[in-house]
Amino acid sequence: MKRFPLKSLVFLVGCVFLFCGISAYAAPPEKIVIGHPACLSGKYAKAGEQAVGGIEACIHWVNKEYGGVTLDGEKVQLDYKKYDCESKKESVTSLIGRLITVDRVDVVFAPYSSGLTLRGAPIAEGHSMLYMDHGGANNKIFEQGFRYTVQTIGPATSYHKGTLDMIKKIAPDAKKVALAYEDSEFATMVMEGAKAHARELGFDVVFERTYPKGVTDLTPLLSAMKATDPDFVLGGGHFEDGQLFNRQMSDLNIDVDCLSLIAAATLPAFYEALGSMAEGVMGPSHWEYGVTYSQEAAKAAGTRWIGPSQDEFVSLFKDATGDADMVPDYHAAEAGAQVLAYVLAVEKAGSVGSKEVRQALGDLEFMSFYGNWDINESGLQVGHSMVDVQWQAGERVIVWPESAQTGKPCYPMPTFAEKAKGKKAQP
Repeated sequence: MKRFPLKSLVFLVGCVFLFCGISAYAAPPEKIVIGHPACLSGKYAKAGEQAVGGIEACIHWVNKEYGGVTLDGEKVQLDYKKYDCESKKESVTSLIGRLITVDRVDVVFAPYSSGLTLRGAPIAEGHSMLYMDHGGANNKIFEQGFRYTVQTIGPATSYHKGTLDMIKKIAPDAKKVALAYEDSEFATMVMEGAKAHARELGFDVVFERTYPKGVTDLTPLLSAMKATDPDFVLGGGHFEDGQLFNRQMSDLNIDVDCLSLIAAATLPAFYEALGSMAEGVMGPSHWEYGVTYSQEAAKAAGTRWIGPSQDEFVSLFKDATGDADMVPDYHAAEAGAQVLAYVLAVEKAGSVGSKEVRQALGDLEFMSFYGNWDINESGLQVGHSMVDVQWQAGERVIVWPESAQTGKPCYPMPTFAEKAKGKKAQP
């Protein structure tokens, strides 16, 4: 019997192993894992709870209704690995490292807030790991040159653009705007965007000032603002200072035609805390129940649609949280929509590799229940538009843009004296 040459045998075995390795590499994974250092406790716990509910709702939809993520003609299920970062920066960095190196996740979803998102970005970048931002609106995140960070939430500079567009259209006599925001990276970025857009539209910025975090008395600032006699006021920062802003404007009897506060005014707790004082107050939001994004709207716009309808998402969110009374807010919607963006990008890339999926995300344009998706080269979200809500008779009404309205804006808003007598904001 003729012996097989040793060199040939080694070559043959090597080819077998090489072939097997390629086949194993090319085969779809058993599951695709989303990692998340979630804010389940600490100062961002409410937003974090909403985000987790939205993510779990959309993962359920992908796995059950969509059938899973299509890779190489096979359907692969999504899995979700989360840890509580306690809303702390040091926990975010350690947990992202753990998710990547120990849990071997395929993508990391950032925690809530701009500060925590920015803190975690260099860790993900160092591992060449795709890092998706659903809760960090600060534009500065996308000015650092990160290659693997992409944004779902809209950027801070766009928060008050819609408000200004609305006032320009419905109140052509309005000229003077006052800007008063919290001295935080997020809020000052909103102020920069508002100031630039106000000037583009021809408004006169008669007052521009920031106040410190944790402020307990805005009387000096508001008194100085009152002296400039603005037609409308844009400002705010977070929930507590937003309440204080509105309450002390009432105490000082500062009546304006429109007051729009970021972060605070869109929350149900804002009206619960202030009652009639909140009537007519507005706020920009990334998403509100009642917006008209739908499969039909996507078809009319000539773009792709994916995901549950708005009502389906609400139902899935309640199932995910186990709380039939909990209503999803924009924190839930933006986090859920991020799942859908990731799924489309994986399918477009035909891979779970961060480099390939990141490139696919840059090429994507689609609509979901949350709205439109489109990012620029730096990863900044440029496709999604804010909606403006206003408190009218104790209810949040979507008043802008016109295509998403559930009601007409009340402009001018009632005076504080009128509200004290029970007058409600009406169009």
